[in-house]
Amino acid sequence: MHLELRPVPDYKWQYLSPLLATMLTLLSGWLLFAWLTDAPGHALYVFFIAGISDAFGLSEWLLKATPMLLCAYGLAICYRASLWNIGAEGQLLMGALVGSAVALEFLDSESSLAIPSVILAGMTGGALWALLAGLLKFRFNTSEILTTIMLNYIAMNLLQWAVYGPLKDPGGFNFPESALFSEATLLPVLWPDTRLHVGFLFTCVVMPLTWLLLAKSFVGFQIQVAGQDPKAAVMAGYPVKRLGYVVLLISGALAGLAGAVEVIGPLGQLVPTVSPGYGYSAIIIALLGRLHPVGITLAGLLVSLLFMGAELSQIEMGLSSAIASLFQGLLLFFFLACDVLIRYRIRFSPGTVTPQPNH
Repeated sequence: MHLELRPVPDYKWQYLSPLLATMLTLLSGWLLFAWLTDAPGHALYVFFIAGISDAFGLSEWLLKATPMLLCAYGLAICYRASLWNIGAEGQLLMGALVGSAVALEFLDSESSLAIPSVILAGMTGGALWALLAGLLKFRFNTSEILTTIMLNYIAMNLLQWAVYGPLKDPGGFNFPESALFSEATLLPVLWPDTRLHVGFLFTCVVMPLTWLLLAKSFVGFQIQVAGQDPKAAVMAGYPVKRLGYVVLLISGALAGLAGAVEVIGPLGQLVPTVSPGYGYSAIIIALLGRLHPVGITLAGLLVSLLFMGAELSQIEMGLSSAIASLFQGLLLFFFLACDVLIRYRIRFSPGTVTPQPNH
C-alpha cells in the first residue's frame, strides 16, 4: 500500500475528509472505552447521546457551543486572510475581564444600558488584545502565531491577578471571584427552566453575517485575495495591512463578545475558570468546518458535544474530564491525516506472482 500523487486534486475530499475523520474518531473512541470500561457501547451512549436526550441537555449543548462558535467565526475570517490568530482564548479572557469590570459598576443599578455596556466593553477588550498582535506583526514583522500564543498566557495571568486582587468580592470569604452581577446586567433566559440565554442568538446573527462578508462583499473578496496571494493583492491596490488589522479586530471583537456573554450569562460573575479552553477548541472548529460558517456551525456542535460527554462520563462512569481534550486531539489528527487524500490516492500494490515452470 502506498500514496500516489493525483494528477489533479480531488476537491470532493474537502467535504468527505471531515466526515471520515469523525467516523475514525468514533471508532478510536470505542476502542478507548473498550480499554477503559467493560461496556464500550454504553460509554459511547453516555458520551454522545445521553447528554442531549432531553430538553435541558439540548439547551446545555447549545449553551456550550455559543462561545466556541463566536470565536470560530472570527478565526475563520482571520484564516481566510492567512493571518494565523491562535489567540482567541486570550481575547475571550480579556473580553470577560473588561466586561466584568464594567458589570461591577452596575451592581446597584437597574439601567437598561447595563447589558449593552458590558457587551461593548467585552468586544472592545478582545479587539484591542487582537490589535496588539496586529501591531507587533505589521510594525515589527513578528509572527502572529507566536505573539497570539504568548498573549494568551498574559491574558490568563491578568485575569488571575484581577480575581485575586481588585475585582475580588470583598464579601466572598476570600474566594478568587468577583461579586455576583446584578439582575440588570445578566442576559435574559431564552429557554424557560434552562440556562440557555439570548447570547445564543448572537451566533445566529454572526453566522450569516460572516458568510455575507466572505462570500458576497468586496471587502471579503479582498481579504481572500490577500490571504491567497499577498503580492497580487498589493499589485491590485488592495490595502493589505489595513485588511489585516480589520480581520484581527473582527476576530478579537467576536472572541471578546464570547467572553462577555459567558460572564453575564451562565456564570453571573468573573471566576478564574471562565473558559475551559473554548478559544483553543475554536481553532479545531474553524479548521474542521473548512472556514465556512455552515461547516463551522456543524463542527462547533460536535465539539460542544465532546465537552458535554466528558462531563457526563466523569459523573456517571468516573472517567477523567480530560477525555474531551483527547477526543479533540484525535479529531484534529484524523482530520489532518484524511486531508492528504485531497492530493493523494491510496494504491494497493498487487503481490508479485512467481511463474511456475511448465512440465
